[in-house]
Amino acid sequence: MSERPRVWVSQPLFDDIVARLGEYFEVDATAAVTQHTPEAANAALRRADGALVTLNDPIGAAQIAGATRLRAIANVGVGYNNLDVPALSAAGILASNTPDVLTETTADFGWALMMATARRVGEAERWLREGHWQRWSFDSLLGSDVHGATLGILGMGRIGQAIARRAVGFGMRTLYHNRSRLPEAVERECAASYVGFDELLARADHLILVLPYSPQSHHLIDAAALAKMQPHATLTNIARGGIVDEDALCDALEHNRLAAAGLDVYEGEPKLNPRLLQQRRVVLTPHIASGSLATRRAMVSLAVDNLIAALGYGPDAGRPPSPLNAPVRAGESVG
Repeated sequence: MSERPRVWVSQPLFDDIVARLGEYFEVDATAAVTQHTPEAANAALRRADGALVTLNDPIGAAQIAGATRLRAIANVGVGYNNLDVPALSAAGILASNTPDVLTETTADFGWALMMATARRVGEAERWLREGHWQRWSFDSLLGSDVHGATLGILGMGRIGQAIARRAVGFGMRTLYHNRSRLPEAVERECAASYVGFDELLARADHLILVLPYSPQSHHLIDAAALAKMQPHATLTNIARGGIVDEDALCDALEHNRLAAAGLDVYEGEPKLNPRLLQQRRVVLTPHIASGSLATRRAMVSLAVDNLIAALGYGPDAGRPPSPLNAPVRAGESVG
């Protein structure tokens, strides 16, 4: 009897969902949340035919060196800047992610974070908990309106479009900038108008970032970009931390060139720029935009489906639902 393929699960996930892998594979599951060193990840991958990984796990040339058995990496997340997809492709390793299942939940959270930022919810709660509320005051903690304001969306993929649809109910004017303009029918559905990058910055009362991270988008929101925004505007980031120059953001807040910011992602996460912790007009959350129970379970389930199919098993054998490097077949090098 031939040995069953072996898969590595890099972080603890939902045991009942991960258990489906056991129908086809020998499973090496990490029992506790772990920051794997490149050497430890490499050792695990060299023993594996496939792996289920999270955003905690950088996977690139160092991690896959000598992993001759490895045929598939299933990422639990729609973002995949933790994966070096060209390196995986060159090694004939199929990569996948988990789009769609988190769209609405992430849009909900982006909207909540934007509103908390605009209405100073985090600052108000801290002020109350610290015992400062002695009497009601007419001009206490005045924020900015969301209804009727101009919403700017930078990145108009699935999540950006879902946020735009929510803006309709608040009577907002929605502007967006994207690498390419959306079809007119989609613009009508989202009640959104395409503008250039600089115009988006200049006109938005509330700017939400939902674009993918790439070398081209690194520090796209820098001192020059922030200087183009209105002093009363807010910035909300649910994309990736490296898109925002955090020191430039702190400078803008400290000099009242920006009203407030809401951040769910950070350049060095989980480490934080200490200056952010000193900003009273910043709402900080720990990368939880997709963090509803139902959505996180759906993400793991899709990643499991991807891994099973990529390794040639199950009803979709050979056809993973959401591949990232579809032209590369698992086990077939393109290098």
